[in-house]
Amino acid sequence: MAKQVTKEKDKNLEAVLQEIEKQFGKGSIMKLGENPHMEVETTSSGSLALDLALGVMGYPKGRIIEIFGPESSGKTTVALHAIAEVQKQGGRAAFIDAEHALDPIYAKKLGVDINELLLSQPDTGEQALEICEALVRSEAVNIVVIDSVAALVPQAEIDGDMGDSHVGLQARLMSQALRKLSGTINKTKTTAIFINQLREKVGVMFGNPETTPGGRALKFYSTIRLDVRRAESIKNGDAIVGNKTVIKVVKNKVAPPFKTATGEITTILTASLLTKA
Repeated sequence: MAKQVTKEKDKNLEAVLQEIEKQFGKGSIMKLGENPHMEVETTSSGSLALDLALGVMGYPKGRIIEIFGPESSGKTTVALHAIAEVQKQGGRAAFIDAEHALDPIYAKKLGVDINELLLSQPDTGEQALEICEALVRSEAVNIVVIDSVAALVPQAEIDGDMGDSHVGLQARLMSQALRKLSGTINKTKTTAIFINQLREKVGVMFGNPETTPGGRALKFYSTIRLDVRRAESIKNGDAIVGNKTVIKVVKNKVAPPFKTATGEITTILTASLLTKA
């Protein structure tokens, strides 16, 4: 009796699977063990120490990464190293510069091929995210960096006057964009890196008062979140020539989190990231 019920269920399952594939296309549903791409594909961060901290020897392809931290802590440097590594492997990279602050000379020192780097400096947050979506959908770009989430200003805020209140506008924009982007990013195996700033929560007496702008959506959709902090200055005599930087993996869906990479970012002659484990 039990075997007869099981056979009936198997028959029903086979029928519904065929119906789903007929309606939505082959591969729309399958047994997990039938998936030939079960291992996470990665691209190097440009630093052995950070690759080890990430647990999978680099950034996972087809996932969203958030890099956040205080000002001048090395967030953009970390992202530019990732771009340089993708270009070394023959891939294409795009940099959406919402802050309008990219230094091409510094990027070149980091190993970025600025002649091949796709650069966009959008006027609004909607424009930036639509450009990002178009690049991802094209399947022609391997990595897209958005610098930064805090600079993605909604059109309504630009059209308004200084001092106007726009509660939740940017958070709503990010939430809608990430709902659309996450599936496409995964299908096209594009690495999407969002750089973010820090803000202070008002009136917090206990716990961490720091938060990141753009709402909570990015925190949820990110596979990896990196907290980049400047530990101390590196001096050559009396002159400051760089920073010692600590990167903590505060979220990781592909390996154990909370690992740390420490190294140096120098700004004279060469720009080397995380040379120390």
